[in-house]
Amino acid sequence: MQIYIMRHGEAENFAASDAERPLTARGIAQSQQMATLLASHLKGELDQVWVSPYLRAQQTWHAMVDILPTATQVGSVEDITPYGDAETVAEYIKATIETEQPQSLLLISHLPLVGYLTAELVAGLQPPMFLTSAIAAIDYDPQSGQSKLLWQHQPHK
Repeated sequence: MQIYIMRHGEAENFAASDAERPLTARGIAQSQQMATLLASHLKGELDQVWVSPYLRAQQTWHAMVDILPTATQVGSVEDITPYGDAETVAEYIKATIETEQPQSLLLISHLPLVGYLTAELVAGLQPPMFLTSAIAAIDYDPQSGQSKLLWQHQPHK
């Protein structure tokens, strides 16, 4: 199965709170660009989408939704904010895969969680850097628990 870990699009620097920072016009465009790239890898199927409740992550998903295949299940997940614990989230992902058996999962979150989570899921990998709207693709074998980083892409300037 495939796990896609994405950092939200470029956001404004200031808002009433960190959770309320909206995307910039560039952030929307880059998220749409990455949705087109991701759609080419999905082969017409997207089982689950987990989105941070923070505004910029929600707006990233909304910028992508019309470009991607229709997701079977979409949810806002409190544990994937910037302060989420990578080990806990990785265990939650694995438990969900074991019980629900999705073939694809897109997770839209934040730094530093996206880097730490990628490293948590791929043994021996140093946490990769994620520019805004960057996506990492992980191939995960639920039977063996083995995974490998397939690719990581970022938007063109």
